[in-house]
Amino acid sequence: MYAVLKELLISLEKNFDSIPVARKELLEILAKYIQQKRDQKEAIQLLYVCTHNSRRSHFGQIAAALAAAFYQIENVHTFSGGTEVNALHPNATHTLKGVGLQVVIKEDGVNPKYIVSFGESKQLLCFSKLYHDTTNPTSNFVAIMTCSDAETNCPFITGVELRIGTTYDDPKIADGTSNEAAVYRERFLQILTETLFAFSLVS
Repeated sequence: MYAVLKELLISLEKNFDSIPVARKELLEILAKYIQQKRDQKEAIQLLYVCTHNSRRSHFGQIAAALAAAFYQIENVHTFSGGTEVNALHPNATHTLKGVGLQVVIKEDGVNPKYIVSFGESKQLLCFSKLYHDTTNPTSNFVAIMTCSDAETNCPFITGVELRIGTTYDDPKIADGTSNEAAVYRERFLQILTETLFAFSLVS
């Protein structure tokens, strides 16, 4: 893992006490699922879902990959998807670059595909897609709903073993404003901190 990212994660561990109790209870459910899969030596598949798969769900997917690498929890596979297809928003990619991730366009177009790297041989392919896209798992996975709209309008996900609603405020409310960079960074760090907390509970 890149040194700048490791330093960031170490600093975020100090913020676990700031997570509300109600949120911790949800995250503990996720941690228990991860623990059970690890104990059974099964693949840990985490699918983060949001409406457009353009901001929060990608943040979740990437945060989970970082947390797994940081705590050395193997056989973790992270995914993201939406109820609609849009594109990974430029403000989201700028945020990822700003915290130390490498983001490179693999395929350009209306819905670009990005390689997001966080260390040597540690990378994810990120692009907007439906939650049931062929690149996503069809069974034996947990769905983490990152926005209230997807939580409401996606009542059933085939093949899911567990569904958790850890919804977050949409950073797009700051698009086009002078503080958009700060709002996006705040949201990513919130998602990353809570995801780290969940993974920290896995032994």
